[in-house]
Amino acid sequence: MRLLIADDNDAIRDILDNFARGSGYETVLAVDGQDVLDKWEAGGIDLILLDVMMPKVDGFAVCRIIRQRSDVPIIMITARGEDYDRIMGLEIGADDYVVKPFSTPEVMARVKAVLRRLQLTPRDELPVGGRKLGNMVLNEPCGAVEVAGKDVRLTHKEFDILRLLAEYPGQLFSRDKLLDTVWGFDYTGDIRTVDTHIRRLRVKLEQAGLAGCAIGTVWGRGYRLEVQP
Repeated sequence: MRLLIADDNDAIRDILDNFARGSGYETVLAVDGQDVLDKWEAGGIDLILLDVMMPKVDGFAVCRIIRQRSDVPIIMITARGEDYDRIMGLEIGADDYVVKPFSTPEVMARVKAVLRRLQLTPRDELPVGGRKLGNMVLNEPCGAVEVAGKDVRLTHKEFDILRLLAEYPGQLFSRDKLLDTVWGFDYTGDIRTVDTHIRRLRVKLEQAGLAGCAIGTVWGRGYRLEVQP
């Protein structure tokens, strides 16, 4: 596995680099936002550790740009622990976040957890065949979604949430259940990540013209896929 470690602080970048290589990962280092984009464009990156406050292009902007074209896992690193920063990172597509000052073993544990979740649900091991709900088609073998005949680009997490809801239409899933099923029992982040992923998923589907079904909210209880007769 190859990690792209992006931080403009030499000491932090070197610590993460040494610990990652000691944990068996290959590493690529970036010192600013444009450097991240250039090295990601070169290919071969399995996960990005992305600092928020970087020169040239900040981490939020980098995450937005990458998410337009790729669902590569991104773990944001922020110097502030305010809810705004955390929610912003999750809203734009980050898979997890770490707040400075952090424990390096904790960062590597989060890296392993994200990569392990992806390896547990490889796209080529999904059930054969598609699933049609309203004007939406889930092509499960390749992890693709179409709405009204148009491709909808989803991240791994967004697709896995949608796949789970579509497998049991009408069934209510609490946020805890979605976290355990989609993120895994070892997830230690904010439970509100479910809300931000659901919100982002709804926007993408609605903008594509979703009809005949919708992701419904049962306030205080959870979410379900509601299929119209």
